Amino acid sequence: MTRAESFVYKAAMSTIVITSEAADAGQRLDAFLGARAEGISRSRAKALIEEGAVSVGGVVETNPRAPVKAGLVYAVALPPPVPATPQPENIPLDILFEDAHLLILNKPAGLAVHPAPGSESGTLVNALLYHCKGQLSGIGGVERPGIVHRLDKLTSGVMVAAKTEAAHTGLAALFERHDIDRLYRAITRGAPRPLSGTIDAPIARSENDRKKMSVHKNPDSPAARHAVTHYRAIETYGYKDRATRLPAAAMIECRLETGRTHQIRVHMTHVGAPLIGDPVYGRQSGIMAWKSPAAPEADYDAALAAARAFPRQALHAAVLGFVHPITGETLRFEQPLPEDMAGLVSALRKLPVD
Repeated sequence: MTRAESFVYKAAMSTIVITSEAADAGQRLDAFLGARAEGISRSRAKALIEEGAVSVGGVVETNPRAPVKAGLVYAVALPPPVPATPQPENIPLDILFEDAHLLILNKPAGLAVHPAPGSESGTLVNALLYHCKGQLSGIGGVERPGIVHRLDKLTSGVMVAAKTEAAHTGLAALFERHDIDRLYRAITRGAPRPLSGTIDAPIARSENDRKKMSVHKNPDSPAARHAVTHYRAIETYGYKDRATRLPAAAMIECRLETGRTHQIRVHMTHVGAPLIGDPVYGRQSGIMAWKSPAAPEADYDAALAAARAFPRQALHAAVLGFVHPITGETLRFEQPLPEDMAGLVSALRKLPVD
């Protein structure tokens, strides 16, 4: 296909037609389409241009940098989305809300979000491909759900996935502007001091272990990413020792201002209160607690055993709220602690505080 040929894109399912205006003149073609073509991001527009799916006045244009001219008809032929590489799998999902654009679900601990080498199946993406079969309009030209934020495999709680490119683009913009209400609950070994505050500490890949993140000592380093966590202790459990009366454990409520990898886990560890059960950032299992002679020994033993045996980081995404990027509806969903964390709290509440 050459520029001189009439525009033909036989694979197209639909075509978006836009007539440029005087104010559009001089813009890059990919930027123009990303702003004016509904549901298409700039990066997607660039790919479509390079694939020969865009015509100007009936002539194919393959240069994303081509300047827009006023008063011309720009046509974008949208091919059918190609099948996603992950395969659909019938995995039960706890759906809290769903419409034609997005869905919100309560993810259980143990369910990975994305397929990875050696773990290509049994993930949330596989489950969503099955659940949304025939409903996905194609994100980046691929028939897949749009994941704009993720929870670690061993973290439970509320998350959102997009079903259309327009919703995916809108959600990504909300997260980029930090215009999302996200509240997490964590159970920590010990408690942060003070019991409420803000942790403003940049996070980067650990220099000693590339699989871990850590607080970077130099906030001006190109490797460091701005990270802010607002936290408060909503319950404390027992004492580390009778003299200091510092908490043996605590339930912490965290609101994220940014969304860095492992942010809560890294920040809580940084302030001396790592999450109970954390397999990466917890330096030891269990908790230290004072044993009161007057307290039932069975309760004390049960609390320590529950903390020591907890099999994952005690972290739950409790609240997710935002304005629907397509309908403008205000959405807010809250989920209580899952059974395993609720059981841990029940055991810790029996530690003596007299």
